[in-house]
Amino acid sequence: MSVIAVTGATGYIGGRLVPVLLEQGHEVRVLTRRKKALRDVPWSMDVHIVVGDLADPEAAKELCSGAEVLYYLAHSMGGTKDFGPVEERCAQVLAAAAKAAGLQRLIYLSGLHPDGELSMHLTSRVKVGEILESSTVPTLTLQAGLIIGSGSASFEMVRHLTDVLPVMPAPRWVLNQVQPIAIRDALHYLSEAAGLPPEVSGRFDIGGPRAHSYAELMRLYADAAGIRRPTILPLPVLTPWLAAQWVNLVTPIPRSLAVPLVESLQHDCVMRNHDIDTVIARPTKGLTGYLRAVELALAKMSDDTVETTWVTAHALESPADPLPSDPQWAGHTVFTDVRERDTKARPESVFKVIQGIGGETGYYSLPGAWALRGLVDKLVGGVGLRRGRRSRENLALGDAVDWWRVEEIVPVQLLRLQAEMRAPGRAWLEFSVAPTDSGSRYTQRAVFFPHGIAGRLYWLAILPFHGRIFSSMSKRITNAAEDLDHEPQSQ
Repeated sequence: MSVIAVTGATGYIGGRLVPVLLEQGHEVRVLTRRKKALRDVPWSMDVHIVVGDLADPEAAKELCSGAEVLYYLAHSMGGTKDFGPVEERCAQVLAAAAKAAGLQRLIYLSGLHPDGELSMHLTSRVKVGEILESSTVPTLTLQAGLIIGSGSASFEMVRHLTDVLPVMPAPRWVLNQVQPIAIRDALHYLSEAAGLPPEVSGRFDIGGPRAHSYAELMRLYADAAGIRRPTILPLPVLTPWLAAQWVNLVTPIPRSLAVPLVESLQHDCVMRNHDIDTVIARPTKGLTGYLRAVELALAKMSDDTVETTWVTAHALESPADPLPSDPQWAGHTVFTDVRERDTKARPESVFKVIQGIGGETGYYSLPGAWALRGLVDKLVGGVGLRRGRRSRENLALGDAVDWWRVEEIVPVQLLRLQAEMRAPGRAWLEFSVAPTDSGSRYTQRAVFFPHGIAGRLYWLAILPFHGRIFSSMSKRITNAAEDLDHEPQSQ
Protein backbone atom coordinates (compact mmCIF):
# COMPACT_ATOMS: atom_id res chain seq x y z
CA MET A 1 0.00 0.00 0.00
CA SER A 2 1.09 3.59 -0.63
CA VAL A 3 1.42 6.86 1.24
CA ILE A 4 -0.99 9.14 -0.59
CA ALA A 5 -1.35 12.93 -0.41
CA VAL A 6 -4.67 14.53 -1.32
CA THR A 7 -5.47 18.15 -2.10
CA GLY A 8 -9.12 19.19 -2.12
CA ALA A 9 -10.04 16.71 0.62
CA THR A 10 -12.77 19.05 1.92
CA GLY A 11 -14.39 19.17 -1.52
CA TYR A 12 -17.08 17.06 -3.14
CA ILE A 13 -14.76 14.54 -4.84
CA GLY A 14 -11.94 14.58 -2.31
CA GLY A 15 -14.29 14.10 0.61
CA ARG A 16 -15.53 10.86 -0.96
CA LEU A 17 -12.18 9.64 -2.31
CA VAL A 18 -10.29 9.76 1.00
CA PRO A 19 -12.44 7.08 2.74
CA VAL A 20 -12.10 4.86 -0.36
CA LEU A 21 -8.31 5.14 -0.21
CA LEU A 22 -8.34 4.40 3.52
CA GLU A 23 -10.52 1.35 2.95
CA GLN A 24 -7.98 0.10 0.41
CA GLY A 25 -5.31 0.25 3.12
CA HIS A 26 -3.41 3.37 2.01
CA GLU A 27 -1.88 5.87 4.42
CA VAL A 28 -3.45 9.22 3.59
CA ARG A 29 -2.40 12.78 4.31
CA VAL A 30 -4.51 15.81 3.42
CA LEU A 31 -3.97 19.54 3.11
CA THR A 32 -6.38 22.06 4.63
CA ARG A 33 -6.21 25.71 5.56
CA ARG A 34 -7.86 25.03 8.90
CA LYS A 35 -7.56 21.78 10.79
CA LYS A 36 -10.90 22.52 12.43
CA ALA A 37 -12.57 22.25 9.01
CA LEU A 38 -12.15 18.47 9.21
CA ARG A 39 -13.22 18.13 12.85
CA ASP A 40 -16.58 16.48 12.15
CA VAL A 41 -15.50 14.45 9.10
CA PRO A 42 -15.81 10.70 9.94
CA TRP A 43 -12.30 9.89 8.70
CA SER A 44 -10.45 12.86 10.22
CA MET A 45 -8.76 10.72 12.89
CA ASP A 46 -7.49 8.27 10.27
CA VAL A 47 -5.46 10.72 8.18
CA HIS A 48 -2.43 12.94 8.71
CA ILE A 49 -3.53 16.57 8.40
CA VAL A 50 -1.17 19.19 6.99
CA VAL A 51 -2.29 22.74 7.74
CA GLY A 52 -1.48 25.30 5.10
CA ASP A 53 -2.41 27.04 1.88
CA LEU A 54 -2.22 25.31 -1.48
CA ALA A 55 -0.02 28.10 -2.83
CA ASP A 56 2.40 27.93 0.13
CA PRO A 57 5.63 26.12 -0.86
CA GLU A 58 6.32 25.06 2.73
CA ALA A 59 2.90 23.48 3.14
CA ALA A 60 3.25 21.76 -0.25
CA LYS A 61 6.66 20.44 0.77
CA GLU A 62 5.27 19.00 4.03
CA LEU A 63 2.34 17.43 2.16
CA CYS A 64 4.56 15.71 -0.40
CA SER A 65 7.40 14.69 1.88
CA GLY A 66 7.43 10.90 2.17
CA ALA A 67 4.40 10.45 -0.09
CA GLU A 68 4.37 8.29 -3.21
CA VAL A 69 1.20 9.52 -4.89
CA LEU A 70 -0.46 12.95 -4.99
CA TYR A 71 -4.07 13.61 -5.98
CA TYR A 72 -4.67 17.12 -7.30
CA LEU A 73 -8.41 17.71 -6.83
CA ALA A 74 -8.47 21.37 -5.85
CA HIS A 75 -9.82 24.24 -7.93
CA SER A 76 -10.77 27.86 -7.33
CA MET A 77 -13.74 28.13 -9.69
CA GLY A 78 -16.55 29.99 -7.99
CA GLY A 79 -14.27 31.49 -5.38
CA THR A 80 -12.99 34.36 -7.53
CA LYS A 81 -13.64 35.78 -11.00
CA ASP A 82 -9.94 35.59 -11.80
CA PHE A 83 -9.55 31.92 -10.88
CA GLY A 84 -7.19 31.02 -13.75
CA PRO A 85 -4.01 32.61 -12.37
CA VAL A 86 -4.84 31.34 -8.87
CA GLU A 87 -5.14 27.77 -10.13
CA GLU A 88 -1.93 28.05 -12.16
CA ARG A 89 0.02 29.33 -9.16
CA CYS A 90 -1.23 26.47 -6.95
CA ALA A 91 -0.39 23.91 -9.64
CA GLN A 92 3.12 25.31 -10.03
CA VAL A 93 3.76 25.10 -6.29
CA LEU A 94 2.48 21.52 -6.02
CA ALA A 95 4.34 20.41 -9.16
CA ALA A 96 7.62 21.74 -7.79
CA ALA A 97 7.03 20.10 -4.40
CA ALA A 98 6.11 16.77 -6.02
CA LYS A 99 9.28 16.78 -8.12
CA ALA A 100 11.51 17.72 -5.17
CA ALA A 101 9.97 14.97 -3.01
CA GLY A 102 10.50 12.34 -5.70
CA LEU A 103 6.84 11.34 -5.96
CA GLN A 104 6.09 8.33 -8.12
CA ARG A 105 2.80 9.66 -9.50
CA LEU A 106 0.53 12.68 -9.83
CA ILE A 107 -3.20 12.10 -10.46
CA TYR A 108 -5.26 15.01 -11.71
CA LEU A 109 -9.00 15.21 -12.34
CA SER A 110 -9.73 17.47 -15.30
CA GLY A 111 -12.67 17.86 -17.66
CA LEU A 112 -13.74 16.44 -21.01
CA HIS A 113 -13.32 19.02 -23.73
CA PRO A 114 -13.14 19.35 -27.52
CA ASP A 115 -10.22 20.76 -29.47
CA GLY A 116 -10.13 24.46 -30.22
CA GLU A 117 -11.22 27.49 -28.22
CA LEU A 118 -12.51 26.65 -24.75
CA SER A 119 -14.29 28.42 -21.91
CA MET A 120 -12.25 30.05 -19.16
CA HIS A 121 -13.09 27.15 -16.86
CA LEU A 122 -11.96 24.41 -19.25
CA THR A 123 -8.94 26.44 -20.38
CA SER A 124 -7.82 26.68 -16.77
CA ARG A 125 -8.32 22.95 -16.23
CA VAL A 126 -6.19 22.16 -19.28
CA LYS A 127 -3.48 24.63 -18.22
CA VAL A 128 -3.27 23.10 -14.73
CA GLY A 129 -2.81 19.67 -16.31
CA GLU A 130 0.01 20.97 -18.49
CA ILE A 131 1.77 22.45 -15.45
CA LEU A 132 1.54 19.19 -13.52
CA GLU A 133 2.76 17.19 -16.53
CA SER A 134 5.77 19.50 -16.89
CA SER A 135 6.95 18.51 -13.40
CA THR A 136 8.53 15.32 -14.89
CA VAL A 137 6.65 13.32 -12.23
CA PRO A 138 4.55 10.66 -14.06
CA THR A 139 1.15 12.34 -14.33
CA LEU A 140 -2.17 10.68 -15.05
CA THR A 141 -4.90 13.13 -16.04
CA LEU A 142 -8.44 11.79 -15.92
CA GLN A 143 -10.80 13.93 -18.00
CA ALA A 144 -14.42 13.63 -16.82
CA GLY A 145 -17.63 15.28 -17.94
CA LEU A 146 -20.60 16.00 -15.69
CA ILE A 147 -20.25 14.03 -12.46
CA ILE A 148 -23.63 12.76 -11.30
CA GLY A 149 -24.15 11.96 -7.65
CA SER A 150 -26.07 13.18 -4.63
CA GLY A 151 -24.87 16.69 -3.91
CA SER A 152 -22.78 17.23 -7.05
CA ALA A 153 -23.09 20.63 -8.73
CA SER A 154 -24.03 19.05 -12.07
CA PHE A 155 -26.75 16.91 -10.49
CA GLU A 156 -28.16 19.83 -8.48
CA MET A 157 -28.27 21.99 -11.60
CA VAL A 158 -30.23 19.36 -13.54
CA ARG A 159 -32.47 18.59 -10.55
CA HIS A 160 -33.54 22.13 -9.82
CA LEU A 161 -34.03 23.14 -13.44
CA THR A 162 -36.28 20.10 -13.94
CA ASP A 163 -38.16 20.34 -10.65
CA VAL A 164 -38.95 24.04 -10.96
CA LEU A 165 -39.65 24.57 -14.66
CA PRO A 166 -42.32 22.45 -16.44
CA VAL A 167 -41.71 24.61 -19.53
CA MET A 168 -38.18 25.84 -19.96
CA PRO A 169 -36.97 28.36 -22.54
CA ALA A 170 -33.39 27.23 -22.94
CA PRO A 171 -30.23 28.21 -24.83
CA ARG A 172 -29.15 26.10 -27.77
CA TRP A 173 -26.52 24.31 -25.70
CA VAL A 174 -29.26 22.12 -24.20
CA LEU A 175 -28.97 20.14 -27.46
CA ASN A 176 -25.20 19.67 -27.09
CA GLN A 177 -23.93 16.19 -26.29
CA VAL A 178 -22.42 15.52 -22.87
CA GLN A 179 -21.21 12.25 -21.39
CA PRO A 180 -21.94 12.17 -17.66
CA ILE A 181 -20.24 9.78 -15.26
CA ALA A 182 -21.64 8.46 -11.99
CA ILE A 183 -19.70 9.52 -8.91
CA ARG A 184 -19.10 5.86 -8.02
CA ASP A 185 -17.41 5.26 -11.38
CA ALA A 186 -15.32 8.43 -11.10
CA LEU A 187 -14.12 7.24 -7.68
CA HIS A 188 -13.35 3.82 -9.17
CA TYR A 189 -11.01 5.29 -11.79
CA LEU A 190 -9.41 7.72 -9.34
CA SER A 191 -8.71 5.11 -6.66
CA GLU A 192 -7.44 2.49 -9.11
CA ALA A 193 -5.05 5.02 -10.66
CA ALA A 194 -2.94 5.01 -7.49
CA GLY A 195 -1.75 1.47 -8.22
CA LEU A 196 -0.64 2.01 -11.81
CA PRO A 197 3.07 1.57 -12.66
CA PRO A 198 5.07 4.79 -13.22
CA GLU A 199 5.36 4.22 -16.97
CA VAL A 200 1.60 4.73 -17.36
CA SER A 201 0.95 8.44 -17.79
CA GLY A 202 -0.91 10.82 -20.06
CA ARG A 203 -4.48 12.02 -20.49
CA PHE A 204 -7.42 9.63 -20.43
CA ASP A 205 -11.10 10.35 -20.98
CA ILE A 206 -13.57 8.80 -18.53
CA GLY A 207 -17.35 8.78 -18.80
CA GLY A 208 -20.51 6.77 -18.52
CA PRO A 209 -21.83 4.23 -21.04
CA ARG A 210 -23.24 6.82 -23.45
CA ALA A 211 -23.64 10.49 -24.27
CA HIS A 212 -26.88 12.47 -23.96
CA SER A 213 -28.03 15.95 -24.81
CA TYR A 214 -28.47 18.21 -21.79
CA ALA A 215 -32.20 18.32 -22.59
CA GLU A 216 -32.29 14.54 -22.43
CA LEU A 217 -30.57 14.60 -19.05
CA MET A 218 -33.44 16.70 -17.69
CA ARG A 219 -36.08 14.43 -19.20
CA LEU A 220 -34.42 11.30 -17.80
CA TYR A 221 -34.12 12.96 -14.41
CA ALA A 222 -37.87 13.61 -14.50
CA ASP A 223 -38.47 9.91 -15.22
CA ALA A 224 -36.32 8.87 -12.25
CA ALA A 225 -37.95 11.43 -9.95
CA GLY A 226 -41.45 10.46 -11.01
CA ILE A 227 -42.42 13.92 -12.24
CA ARG A 228 -43.66 15.19 -15.56
CA ARG A 229 -41.03 15.61 -18.25
CA PRO A 230 -40.30 19.30 -18.90
CA THR A 231 -41.03 20.91 -22.24
CA ILE A 232 -37.76 22.40 -23.42
CA LEU A 233 -37.72 25.20 -25.98
CA PRO A 234 -34.23 25.89 -27.36
CA LEU A 235 -33.86 29.61 -28.13
CA PRO A 236 -30.92 31.15 -30.00
CA VAL A 237 -31.30 34.49 -28.21
CA LEU A 238 -30.19 33.22 -24.80
CA THR A 239 -26.48 34.04 -24.52
CA PRO A 240 -24.25 32.10 -22.09
CA TRP A 241 -24.30 35.10 -19.75
CA LEU A 242 -28.10 35.31 -19.72
CA ALA A 243 -28.38 31.55 -19.30
CA ALA A 244 -26.04 31.73 -16.30
CA GLN A 245 -28.23 34.38 -14.68
CA TRP A 246 -31.22 32.09 -15.18
CA VAL A 247 -29.36 29.15 -13.63
CA ASN A 248 -28.35 31.41 -10.73
CA LEU A 249 -31.99 32.32 -10.02
CA VAL A 250 -33.60 28.91 -10.47
CA THR A 251 -30.97 26.60 -8.94
CA PRO A 252 -28.81 26.73 -5.79
CA ILE A 253 -25.72 27.30 -7.95
CA PRO A 254 -24.48 30.87 -7.31
CA ARG A 255 -23.67 33.20 -10.17
CA SER A 256 -19.92 32.90 -9.57
CA LEU A 257 -20.14 29.16 -10.26
CA ALA A 258 -23.02 29.22 -12.76
CA VAL A 259 -21.14 31.40 -15.27
CA PRO A 260 -18.12 29.07 -15.76
CA LEU A 261 -20.36 25.97 -15.68
CA VAL A 262 -22.68 27.31 -18.38
CA GLU A 263 -19.75 28.52 -20.48
CA SER A 264 -18.39 24.95 -20.44
CA LEU A 265 -21.66 23.62 -21.82
CA GLN A 266 -21.19 25.56 -25.06
CA HIS A 267 -19.23 22.55 -26.36
CA ASP A 268 -19.96 18.89 -26.87
CA CYS A 269 -18.14 17.19 -23.99
CA VAL A 270 -17.87 13.50 -24.86
CA MET A 271 -15.21 10.81 -24.69
CA ARG A 272 -13.04 10.83 -27.81
CA ASN A 273 -11.61 7.39 -27.08
CA HIS A 274 -11.73 4.57 -24.54
CA ASP A 275 -7.98 4.24 -23.99
CA ILE A 276 -8.67 4.20 -20.25
CA ASP A 277 -9.86 0.59 -20.68
CA THR A 278 -6.28 -0.44 -21.52
CA VAL A 279 -4.90 0.75 -18.16
CA ILE A 280 -7.84 0.55 -15.70
CA ALA A 281 -10.50 -2.14 -15.95
CA ARG A 282 -14.11 -1.02 -15.79
CA PRO A 283 -16.01 -1.51 -12.51
CA THR A 284 -16.89 -5.15 -11.80
CA LYS A 285 -20.58 -4.51 -12.43
CA GLY A 286 -19.91 -2.30 -15.45
CA LEU A 287 -20.32 1.43 -15.89
CA THR A 288 -23.37 3.05 -14.33
CA GLY A 289 -25.84 4.56 -16.78
CA TYR A 290 -27.10 8.10 -16.25
CA LEU A 291 -30.63 7.06 -15.29
CA ARG A 292 -29.30 4.64 -12.68
CA ALA A 293 -26.89 7.29 -11.35
CA VAL A 294 -29.83 9.66 -10.84
CA GLU A 295 -31.82 6.94 -9.07
CA LEU A 296 -28.90 6.26 -6.73
CA ALA A 297 -28.50 9.98 -6.00
CA LEU A 298 -32.20 10.38 -5.23
CA ALA A 299 -32.10 7.32 -2.98
CA LYS A 300 -29.23 8.80 -0.95
CA MET A 301 -31.17 12.02 -0.56
CA SER A 302 -34.27 10.11 0.53
CA ASP A 303 -32.25 8.07 3.05
CA ASP A 304 -30.50 11.23 4.31
CA THR A 305 -27.07 9.67 3.71
CA VAL A 306 -25.40 12.29 1.49
CA GLU A 307 -21.69 12.36 2.42
CA THR A 308 -20.52 15.52 0.64
CA THR A 309 -22.03 18.23 -1.54
CA TRP A 310 -20.67 20.76 -4.00
CA VAL A 311 -21.01 23.41 -1.28
CA THR A 312 -18.38 21.70 0.89
CA ALA A 313 -15.75 22.63 -1.70
CA HIS A 314 -15.81 26.18 -0.32
CA ALA A 315 -16.27 25.35 3.36
CA LEU A 316 -14.15 27.31 5.80
CA GLU A 317 -11.59 28.39 3.22
CA SER A 318 -10.33 31.16 5.47
CA PRO A 319 -10.12 31.53 9.22
CA ALA A 320 -13.46 32.50 10.75
CA ASP A 321 -13.65 35.95 12.26
CA PRO A 322 -14.47 36.12 15.94
CA LEU A 323 -18.02 37.07 16.75
CA PRO A 324 -18.40 40.86 16.89
CA SER A 325 -19.55 40.55 20.49
CA ASP A 326 -16.25 38.97 21.48
CA PRO A 327 -13.65 41.10 23.31
CA GLN A 328 -11.63 41.56 20.10
CA TRP A 329 -14.39 43.81 18.77
CA ALA A 330 -14.54 46.09 21.79
CA GLY A 331 -15.20 49.66 20.67
CA HIS A 332 -16.77 48.65 17.34
CA THR A 333 -20.43 49.07 16.42
CA VAL A 334 -22.33 45.83 16.84
CA PHE A 335 -26.08 45.29 16.46
CA THR A 336 -27.73 42.37 18.23
CA ASP A 337 -31.17 40.88 18.72
CA VAL A 338 -31.35 38.52 21.69
CA ARG A 339 -34.35 36.32 22.61
CA GLU A 340 -34.58 34.03 25.61
CA ARG A 341 -37.34 31.60 26.50
CA ASP A 342 -37.78 29.03 29.23
CA THR A 343 -39.40 25.82 28.07
CA LYS A 344 -40.44 22.54 29.64
CA ALA A 345 -38.81 20.67 26.76
CA ARG A 346 -35.64 18.68 27.39
CA PRO A 347 -32.38 20.21 26.08
CA GLU A 348 -32.04 17.26 23.67
CA SER A 349 -35.42 18.03 22.13
CA VAL A 350 -34.74 21.75 21.84
CA PHE A 351 -31.40 21.13 20.15
CA LYS A 352 -32.92 18.58 17.78
CA VAL A 353 -35.36 21.22 16.54
CA ILE A 354 -32.58 23.82 16.28
CA GLN A 355 -30.37 21.44 14.32
CA GLY A 356 -33.17 20.85 11.81
CA ILE A 357 -33.78 24.46 10.78
CA GLY A 358 -33.42 25.63 7.20
CA GLY A 359 -33.80 23.61 4.03
CA GLU A 360 -37.30 22.16 3.63
CA THR A 361 -38.15 22.90 7.28
CA GLY A 362 -37.53 26.63 7.06
CA TYR A 363 -37.03 29.03 9.97
CA TYR A 364 -40.31 28.85 11.90
CA SER A 365 -41.26 32.42 11.01
CA LEU A 366 -42.58 34.36 8.00
CA PRO A 367 -41.47 32.01 5.21
CA GLY A 368 -42.46 34.60 2.61
CA ALA A 369 -40.07 37.15 4.09
CA TRP A 370 -37.21 34.64 4.10
CA ALA A 371 -37.99 33.67 0.49
CA LEU A 372 -38.03 37.32 -0.60
CA ARG A 373 -34.67 38.00 1.07
CA GLY A 374 -33.29 34.89 -0.61
CA LEU A 375 -34.49 36.10 -4.01
CA VAL A 376 -32.90 39.50 -3.46
CA ASP A 377 -29.64 37.80 -2.51
CA LYS A 378 -29.73 35.75 -5.71
CA LEU A 379 -30.39 38.85 -7.82
CA VAL A 380 -27.25 40.51 -6.49
CA GLY A 381 -25.12 37.40 -7.04
CA GLY A 382 -25.38 35.79 -3.61
CA VAL A 383 -26.05 32.16 -2.72
CA GLY A 384 -29.72 32.65 -1.80
CA LEU A 385 -31.80 30.12 0.13
CA ARG A 386 -31.78 27.25 -2.37
CA ARG A 387 -28.57 25.55 -1.24
CA GLY A 388 -30.56 23.64 1.36
CA ARG A 389 -28.78 21.15 3.60
CA ARG A 390 -26.60 18.08 3.21
CA SER A 391 -28.66 16.21 5.82
CA ARG A 392 -32.22 16.82 6.96
CA GLU A 393 -31.51 16.07 10.63
CA ASN A 394 -27.80 16.39 11.38
CA LEU A 395 -25.24 19.15 11.00
CA ALA A 396 -21.45 19.14 11.03
CA LEU A 397 -18.89 21.91 11.18
CA GLY A 398 -18.66 23.59 7.78
CA ASP A 399 -22.05 22.38 6.53
CA ALA A 400 -24.16 24.79 4.50
CA VAL A 401 -27.65 25.65 5.69
CA ASP A 402 -29.13 27.72 2.87
CA TRP A 403 -27.15 30.98 2.99
CA TRP A 404 -25.60 30.11 6.35
CA ARG A 405 -22.48 28.11 7.17
CA VAL A 406 -22.05 26.13 10.39
CA GLU A 407 -19.25 27.97 12.15
CA GLU A 408 -19.55 26.09 15.45
CA ILE A 409 -21.65 23.26 16.79
CA VAL A 410 -21.56 21.65 20.22
CA PRO A 411 -24.16 18.86 20.57
CA VAL A 412 -27.11 19.78 22.81
CA GLN A 413 -25.49 23.12 23.65
CA LEU A 414 -24.68 25.46 20.76
CA LEU A 415 -25.19 26.08 17.05
CA ARG A 416 -23.63 29.15 15.46
CA LEU A 417 -24.26 30.00 11.84
CA GLN A 418 -22.31 32.58 9.85
CA ALA A 419 -24.11 34.26 6.97
CA GLU A 420 -22.79 34.00 3.41
CA MET A 421 -25.50 36.23 1.93
CA ARG A 422 -24.63 39.54 0.29
CA ALA A 423 -24.94 42.29 2.89
CA PRO A 424 -23.00 45.42 3.94
CA GLY A 425 -21.57 43.69 6.98
CA ARG A 426 -21.02 40.34 8.68
CA ALA A 427 -23.93 38.44 10.24
CA TRP A 428 -24.34 35.48 12.58
CA LEU A 429 -27.28 33.58 14.01
CA GLU A 430 -26.56 31.71 17.22
CA PHE A 431 -28.68 29.26 19.20
CA SER A 432 -27.80 27.93 22.65
CA VAL A 433 -29.53 25.60 25.08
CA ALA A 434 -28.95 25.24 28.83
CA PRO A 435 -30.68 22.79 31.19
CA THR A 436 -32.92 24.15 33.96
CA ASP A 437 -34.76 22.52 36.84
CA SER A 438 -37.98 22.52 34.82
CA GLY A 439 -36.59 21.89 31.33
CA SER A 440 -34.39 24.20 29.27
CA ARG A 441 -33.49 27.79 28.63
CA TYR A 442 -33.38 28.66 24.93
CA THR A 443 -31.25 31.62 23.83
CA GLN A 444 -31.29 32.99 20.29
CA ARG A 445 -28.89 35.71 19.22
CA ALA A 446 -28.68 37.53 15.90
CA VAL A 447 -25.48 39.54 15.49
CA PHE A 448 -24.61 42.06 12.78
CA PHE A 449 -21.31 43.86 12.39
CA PRO A 450 -21.99 46.70 9.92
CA HIS A 451 -19.55 47.93 7.32
CA GLY A 452 -19.74 51.71 7.16
CA ILE A 453 -22.86 53.80 6.81
CA ALA A 454 -24.39 51.29 4.35
CA GLY A 455 -24.30 48.61 7.04
CA ARG A 456 -25.96 50.85 9.59
CA LEU A 457 -28.72 51.85 7.17
CA TYR A 458 -29.23 48.19 6.23
CA TRP A 459 -29.78 47.23 9.89
CA LEU A 460 -32.20 50.09 10.44
CA ALA A 461 -34.15 49.13 7.29
CA ILE A 462 -34.71 45.54 8.43
CA LEU A 463 -35.14 46.35 12.12
CA PRO A 464 -38.97 46.61 11.92
CA PHE A 465 -39.12 43.03 10.61
CA HIS A 466 -36.78 41.58 13.24
CA GLY A 467 -39.21 41.95 16.11
CA ARG A 468 -41.77 39.74 14.42
CA ILE A 469 -39.36 37.32 12.71
CA PHE A 470 -37.10 36.55 15.66
CA SER A 471 -39.86 36.60 18.27
CA SER A 472 -41.90 34.14 16.22
CA MET A 473 -38.83 31.97 15.60
CA SER A 474 -37.99 31.61 19.28
CA LYS A 475 -41.60 30.87 20.25
CA ARG A 476 -42.22 28.29 17.53
CA ILE A 477 -38.91 26.50 18.02
CA THR A 478 -39.56 25.99 21.72
CA ASN A 479 -43.16 24.96 21.00
CA ALA A 480 -41.91 22.42 18.47
CA ALA A 481 -39.47 21.05 21.06
CA GLU A 482 -42.30 20.61 23.58
CA ASP A 483 -44.39 18.84 20.95
CA LEU A 484 -41.41 16.58 20.27
CA ASP A 485 -41.20 15.68 23.95
CA HIS A 486 -44.87 14.64 23.91
CA GLU A 487 -44.50 12.34 20.90
CA PRO A 488 -44.68 8.61 21.71
CA GLN A 489 -41.20 7.16 22.11
CA SER A 490 -40.34 4.30 19.76
CA GLN A 491 -39.65 0.98 21.45
